[in-house]
Amino acid sequence: MPQSGISFHSLLPAREHHRIAFLAASLASCALDYCARFKVGGTHLNFFIADQLPVLPPETYDKPAPWQPDVSLGAWLTRRILELTFTAWDLKGFAADLGYTGPPFRWDDHRRSLLRAELDACFLHLYGIERDDVDYILDTFPIVRRNDEAAYGEYRTKRRILDRYDAMTAAADSGAPYRPSPPTLRRATGPAVDLQSSGQLFSSRRVVRISGFILEVTGQSEGAT
Repeated sequence: MPQSGISFHSLLPAREHHRIAFLAASLASCALDYCARFKVGGTHLNFFIADQLPVLPPETYDKPAPWQPDVSLGAWLTRRILELTFTAWDLKGFAADLGYTGPPFRWDDHRRSLLRAELDACFLHLYGIERDDVDYILDTFPIVRRNDEAAYGEYRTKRRILDRYDAMTAAADSGAPYRPSPPTLRRATGPAVDLQSSGQLFSSRRVVRISGFILEVTGQSEGAT
């Protein structure tokens, strides 16, 4: 039960807040955004709508990343979520829950665009969406396209997502190492961290604990109906 009254537009987070990382990345992906637009008729995401969204089950993140099988999908995602999220000391508690105790990461628009493209490509793969369908889905974001073309003279977001999608496909099919783009984490201070290294930032125990959040939210939502 919530500690106070809430509206039916609100989602109840799990008590273990570190588990929100994978859910946040999933909900922010273009794949789930595309699905949600068929469900949401206005500006509110009510419980009964959230319950219908195709959120991936928690055990998905315990499996090896198909394009980088030497690391779990959870660890692969967490490094990128961390850099995109932990850009100020205000969020040091969130970073600590992900097993990171270093300084915040630099805000770099170019680099953040590449990281977001990787996350979007990742979820498009996890949902099993074929390449032609990915091309179509990305064309259903007219505002993103219009802003990109005004700023860069091209639909840069689509190009970058397709580039990462193709790179992941090639790595998964051939067994060749996946080369991330960008290849390193940028700390606010200190040396960069190799994204391909599998143990510098996160303990496996914390990554496993994070993966239970989605199931907990789903259970609470079902209990509320």
